[in-house]
Amino acid sequence: MSWGATDLQVRFGKTVALDGVSIEIRAGSVHAVVGGDGAGKTTLLRILAGVGIQFDGRVRLPAPGRTGYVPPAGGVFGDLSVAENMEFIADAYRLSSWRARGEELLTRVGLEDYPDRLAAQLSGGQRRKLAGSMALLPEPELLVLDEVTTGVDPVSRMDLWRLVAGAAAGGAGVVVATSYLDEAERAESVLLLHEGRTLASGTPAEIIAGMRGSVSDVSEPREAATAWRKGRRWRQWNPDGRADSDRHVALEDVAIVAELMAEGVGR
Repeated sequence: MSWGATDLQVRFGKTVALDGVSIEIRAGSVHAVVGGDGAGKTTLLRILAGVGIQFDGRVRLPAPGRTGYVPPAGGVFGDLSVAENMEFIADAYRLSSWRARGEELLTRVGLEDYPDRLAAQLSGGQRRKLAGSMALLPEPELLVLDEVTTGVDPVSRMDLWRLVAGAAAGGAGVVVATSYLDEAERAESVLLLHEGRTLASGTPAEIIAGMRGSVSDVSEPREAATAWRKGRRWRQWNPDGRADSDRHVALEDVAIVAELMAEGVGR
């Protein structure tokens, strides 16, 4: 079983938000959507979550009530307590006998001791973990997470990824928009977007193997237009270079190269 979309086309006035984008999300697996601001990630995920956006193309979604969704920087009600947020979702999905599962989810993310605390009084990471727990409460077939780990501390990121892994292990298809390329490398497949168009898609290994040219680690850039800083050193892309079999190229390198190529660099 799988969910997803084929040849999505979305325009907001004269702006092209998505142009021929396709994605397949298999049950029991995690899929990452990566791209910069304006790439179309949120538009794609809103469509997958069933939020009302006009589009051309085809989508395959679970039955109503079988999708969990965490929007960017949202998903909780600040004037409700942790327990009340969970109860709100239970009522919205018309769940019965949900309390034991709710307590288990909150325990997984370290919120079991704060049932009466207002969501507005939680830290940013705690709010995102509460939002993730709420999305998982109805045991969705499709879990849609938009930048759920952005801006949270490393420990909270690990807790959130445990939720993601647990959802996939339980049979849900999971799609995650993320700004962190190291997170995307954990996914079964990755969709790389740029200005509403697909730059690359496939497993992380397939995308890395398909990169044009070579990337090397250098102390000073040889060509500024095709180099980027990484820590105290630089990464240098040679469009005509020959890839070394023992090179270490990360998904981050490939994403940068793909965006450079989309902007006409290296032609």
